Amino acid sequence: MAAVLELIAGSYEQITVGYRVKTGEEKWTATANFTHHAHTASVSAVAASERFVATGSKDETIQLYDLKKGIEHGALLHHDGSITCLEFYGTSHLLSGGEDGLLCVWSTKKWECLKSFKAHKGQVTSLSVHPSGKLALSVGTDKTLRTWNLINGRSAFIKNIKQNGHIVRWSPDGDKYVVAVDDRVDVYDLETATVTATTTNPKRISSVKFLNNSILAVAGDDESVRLCDVEKSKWVCEFKAHETRVKAVDSLMMEDYCVVVTASNDGFIKMWKIHLKEELEPPTLLGEVNTTARLTCLAVWKPSSVQQIPKQPSSEATTSAVLALELSKTKRVRIATEEVILEDESKPKKKKKNSGK
Repeated sequence: MAAVLELIAGSYEQITVGYRVKTGEEKWTATANFTHHAHTASVSAVAASERFVATGSKDETIQLYDLKKGIEHGALLHHDGSITCLEFYGTSHLLSGGEDGLLCVWSTKKWECLKSFKAHKGQVTSLSVHPSGKLALSVGTDKTLRTWNLINGRSAFIKNIKQNGHIVRWSPDGDKYVVAVDDRVDVYDLETATVTATTTNPKRISSVKFLNNSILAVAGDDESVRLCDVEKSKWVCEFKAHETRVKAVDSLMMEDYCVVVTASNDGFIKMWKIHLKEELEPPTLLGEVNTTARLTCLAVWKPSSVQQIPKQPSSEATTSAVLALELSKTKRVRIATEEVILEDESKPKKKKKNSGK
């Protein structure tokens, strides 16, 4: 049975477009599924969960679209300034960052802002949630990289990176993360919080995406996408993806290969097939669609791609003793007003004593 995919892209024209992809054929075809015109300024960020699409804009709002019902679902108003980054964690939470320096955690049940941190003195340029759901990273224009403990809603670790990082991403296993600074990608080890490798792109980097735990797709201000082996710190593949600069890259795993999706301000979204093996070969084009819009951001939606909290994280953090302790526990998220609380399921709850006779 062919997989169901949705390509979702935001544009300078204030519009978010969705395309349903038919994957069963040799050449994949994408047909228009929805158009969401809820913003009054260009769309700057997009994220998709199993049910919702969230878009952020320079109009200071986060707009929601219900993919299951095919209807608009309202707006989130908390940031004072442009929305710069959005990321869902599974089906339960949405994290947002803005020009106001705030990092907000939203519940997707009632769409409440559970927690709001003053994350950076300048704007938040990028954020990323650890695969365990217990940590988040953020970078901003105050030249710092910050680690957030989502269990107690506090800053766990601050690193001065001396330059403005504009992209941060965890690896799928959660044992490393990358920070993009202009044309450079720095690879950090979780345990030591130090740079273990650095790779330089020919142009300023616009988007990065881990294809697996070692291969990173990098797009810059040109027509090419380059694949980097972050463990060996070297480029292993390069291909021309578009006629003008690539604005965004996303990916997903199919049965035995990876699909890399690219979006450009030439209006095209393209889907590429690549086999992640020892010797990487240039990908083959699976299909493309011309949106006729100047694209700014991209997300790939697949109904089955729901994150699950693992029983044990792949690595413990030593950047903070508290962080290491919290990461080693099995926990689940419980929603409470104004805070995110994670409860240890291994211990039974104590019953309250009845003072009355």
